[in-house]
Amino acid sequence: MLDLKIEGAEVLDGTGVSGGRTDVGVRDEVIVAVGDLSREHAGRSLNASGKVLAPGFIDMHSHSDWRLWENRRAESKIRQGVTTEVVGNCGFSPAPVVPEFLDDLRGFALHVPPGMDFSWRSFGAYLKALDADGLALNVAHLVGHGTLRIAAMGFARRAPTVAELGTMRSLLAAAMDDGAFGMSTGLIYAPGSYAETGEIVEVARSAARRRGFYASHMRGEGATLLQAVNEAITVGREAEMPVQISHLKAAGRPNWGKVADALQLIDAARADGLDVLADAYPYTASSTSLRTLLPDWALEGGVAEMLKRLHDSGGRARIREALTTTRTGGPPGAPTTESMALRVGWENIMLVATLARRDAEGRRLSEVAAARKREPVDALLDLLIDENGRGAVILFQMDEQDFRRALAHPAVMVGSDGSSLAPTGPMATSKPHPRSYGTFPRVLGEYAREQRTVTLPQAVHKMTGLPARRLGLHDRGVIRVGARADLVVFDPRRVIDRATYDDPHRYPTGIEQVIVNGCFVIKDGEHTGNLPGRVLRHQ
Repeated sequence: MLDLKIEGAEVLDGTGVSGGRTDVGVRDEVIVAVGDLSREHAGRSLNASGKVLAPGFIDMHSHSDWRLWENRRAESKIRQGVTTEVVGNCGFSPAPVVPEFLDDLRGFALHVPPGMDFSWRSFGAYLKALDADGLALNVAHLVGHGTLRIAAMGFARRAPTVAELGTMRSLLAAAMDDGAFGMSTGLIYAPGSYAETGEIVEVARSAARRRGFYASHMRGEGATLLQAVNEAITVGREAEMPVQISHLKAAGRPNWGKVADALQLIDAARADGLDVLADAYPYTASSTSLRTLLPDWALEGGVAEMLKRLHDSGGRARIREALTTTRTGGPPGAPTTESMALRVGWENIMLVATLARRDAEGRRLSEVAAARKREPVDALLDLLIDENGRGAVILFQMDEQDFRRALAHPAVMVGSDGSSLAPTGPMATSKPHPRSYGTFPRVLGEYAREQRTVTLPQAVHKMTGLPARRLGLHDRGVIRVGARADLVVFDPRRVIDRATYDDPHRYPTGIEQVIVNGCFVIKDGEHTGNLPGRVLRHQ
């Protein structure tokens, strides 16, 4: 007897091929039958005629490792159909922890939720703690190179010593043995930005030896995009490991169109036999921390030292100059050097998490500056002091055509770059990027159904089978006998995102049923409260 029988849906199995109407049977968390199951008995039956049944979506690039501690129900992701999140991205993970530099690690986090006490030291102890109280969805974890660097040498802005490099390598090796899937970098964020390519290669080899992959938020997404892609490919080639290029985009109007060139570099590397894939999100705005707008040297020594510089007249003047000065020169063809703020434009920077200055939230930095009769750069530095080095922004800086080009490419999957949030409680107090609520329904509704940038089977493949392949999860991301019963039922005619930049805490429509490890988490569009997810471990 089956535990669950889903009848009459159009099944898109995650491979990218067109589906057909059929039934799927589940027993003990596993898909045990696919076909005509009209004569099979089941404890529960679901009529899904007119709907699509797909594998649960895998969010290849998420930052929920922090938010899941206070939101194990994972509302904003599970209601999109996400059944697995890949966390520990952009060079930052909550483990491993070294007591000497614990304050630096805490300071680097924009938000430390209740219960996240950093009592663990090893990566394995951290995963055990995360797994202890249940989760609405599954979690696959990367180890952040920035976290490894903090554990070995804090926020020192220099090359590591031989001993420090050895510490990073041994901590990564131990984390891989504990079940991590690979190493991530965030090369626009200190302290990862202080690392040269050779350091990254040497550390990454510890993951490569254990069949892990390298995921990189690259060193440049604007004028230096192509150099950054080449650097990521170089790490993969020299460390002999697969490469995942995170949220592929070209930032800043002068750089629009460069995604096509970046895809050519990826194609060339793949033709040479290197396993290179990428992910992207379906929006023309990005989001990051407020302090990322500063030059990376301003973070030398950690957040506390950054704040000292902002309070010091000489330090503030130096930071101010770096933010407002455009530099040219260097060898022929060298890109112009300018701050992220100048590249984006003050009017295109929206403040979205300013806990100390609620009057600034949801407003452009240029507006806040005008209201306070300050220059935009001074308004930014004042806000950083008021927010004690925290705060977040949305940057309107990308081109729609670049995203469509990326999505259509066979080596590009979907990753939200968001978190598991909720529209009530502490997480509803800011105005986050709408991608945390809308990424996957937006791809299905806007780019598959309306714009036809990809077919619906292709879109589902980019959310299921393709990321599962990158993770080496042979029993997830597909619908077949023997696969885990992570499943989503959606209405292909209605599915769409509803979250906006001005009103981001809005659930999508059309996601009707979400099943994790054989258990309903979303039933008839509502959260059941079940927590059947688990921390997955790389084998």
